Amino acid sequence: MTMYGADPEQLSALGSTLSRQIDVLAQLTGTVDAAVGGTVWQGPARERFVEEWNGSFKQALSRLNEAFEAAGRDCVARADELRRVMGVG
Repeated sequence: MTMYGADPEQLSALGSTLSRQIDVLAQLTGTVDAAVGGTVWQGPARERFVEEWNGSFKQALSRLNEAFEAAGRDCVARADELRRVMGVG
């Protein structure tokens, strides 16, 4: 028999795991910002990296953060709805 659906507890745990990644990405961003700001480094390579970091890299991390947040909320909401439909608290 093929299962269709999800285990509410596992789905809720997945949602929590995805949501926690928001903090991980924020920490990563802060760590790289501090490292770049605290490193003596001059020249075109630094300028390119800083431009990319402050532009496309941070934008990509921000989009990933938004995706984790939305997916985490969705998983938790689906788990709650499954519990409701199944009549379990």
